Amino acid sequence: MYDTIEWTANLMPQGKIRYLMGVGTPEDLLEGIARGVDIFDYVMPTRNARNGTLFTHFGRVNVKSKRFALSDLPIDSACDCYACKHFSLGYINHLFRANEILFARLASIHNIAFYLDLMKCAREAIILGRFMAFKNERLNAMKGADL
Repeated sequence: MYDTIEWTANLMPQGKIRYLMGVGTPEDLLEGIARGVDIFDYVMPTRNARNGTLFTHFGRVNVKSKRFALSDLPIDSACDCYACKHFSLGYINHLFRANEILFARLASIHNIAFYLDLMKCAREAIILGRFMAFKNERLNAMKGADL
C-alpha cells in the first residue's frame, strides 16, 4: 500500500491537497504523511474504541482483557484527555464488560484525543524539519507494545 501511495502522490500536481480515504491506523497515517498525503478520512478511532481497542503512545490496549480489571492506571500515562485524567483503566474495563454506554463515550474521547495529539505533533515536526525522526520515534514507541 505504501508504494502505491508514494507512486500516486508523485503523479499529482504540486500544491494540490492529497487525500487518502479509509486508512486510519496511527502507523498508516505517519507513513502516509511521509509519502505526501495531506488529508485522511477514517472512522478507526471511534470504531475501534467502541470495540475495545484504545490507541496509546505505547501501542494498542485491548481494554476487554481481564488483566486490566483491577488496574488503577490511566489508559495512557502520556495522554491528558478527559478519560485519562478522570478514570482508571480498571473502571474503563468495567464499563466495557457491563456494556455501559459511557464506555463508548470515554473510549472515543480518548482515541480521538490520541489522534489529535498525533497529528498536532506531526505538524510541529514537519514545521521543524524533523518529521522523519518524529515518525521513527513514534513508530518505535508504538511497536510491539500492544496489550
